[in-house]
Amino acid sequence: KMLSSGVCTSTVQLPGKVAVVTGANTGIGKETAKELARRGARVYLACRDVQKAELVAREIQMMTGNQQVLVRKLDLADTKSIRAFAKRFLEEEKHLHILINNAGVMMCPYSKTADGFEMHMGVNHLGHFLLTHLLLEKLKESAPSRVVNVSSLAHHLGRIHFHNLQGEKFYQSGLAYCHSKLANILFTQELARRLKASGSGVTVYSVHPGTVSSELVRHSALMRWIWWIFSFLIKTPQQGAQTSLYCALTEGLEVLSGNHFSDCHVAWVSAQARNETVARRLWDVSCDLLGIPVD
Repeated sequence: KMLSSGVCTSTVQLPGKVAVVTGANTGIGKETAKELARRGARVYLACRDVQKAELVAREIQMMTGNQQVLVRKLDLADTKSIRAFAKRFLEEEKHLHILINNAGVMMCPYSKTADGFEMHMGVNHLGHFLLTHLLLEKLKESAPSRVVNVSSLAHHLGRIHFHNLQGEKFYQSGLAYCHSKLANILFTQELARRLKASGSGVTVYSVHPGTVSSELVRHSALMRWIWWIFSFLIKTPQQGAQTSLYCALTEGLEVLSGNHFSDCHVAWVSAQARNETVARRLWDVSCDLLGIPVD
């Protein structure tokens, strides 16, 4: 499975389209943004490290000839930063056609976001949940539009412990990552259900990018060692971006909204990830934590 590598074969061009990619200053996010820019989209690199992102933006501009590559500050570990990003974006742009929720943290020591959320759940799930909520009306106005949530095969080990969502009762960094990736899939499915019911024209997909050589393992010496040992099996960031691009670009994919993809194909998810009751409860709890009215 690790040796297989799906490729996005779509030839769709994106002049006049607007895309936002979180965590686009490195790895999969950078390659995703580069390809969207190459196809003519106006691409926002939504990143915590603005200085690094500016260098990447100039690199993408030079490589693609597309000058519409813009950098905006977005710290998913701080809801004030998320709200500030969304406010500025909505003031600047009339449309949003593609939102790639790509940024993430993995196996970091126990810590909390600015709002007191456990870091994995706060950044990987709640940060993107809030960002999507704030941009959803713009996505609806721009329909047909798409949301892509980068999850992981690791979701199979995840569980949503509502009594310990912030890891204060027990915590293990590897499992915390798995829990947050399960949350990505549950969010995708519940959002897809709601969007379909309202006939919004917005579709949403979750993806497993594959085992990719990236900065995501920087917090774990063990994972860095394993990545090095098995480097011949590990995808490049460009290969890892293919499934995100497939879900963002492929024509006729609307009927598969809410599905999970790996190697550019629909992929199996765990029983936990198919639990509609947990998905709906996670939605309500997430709204409550973020101060969003629960409908």
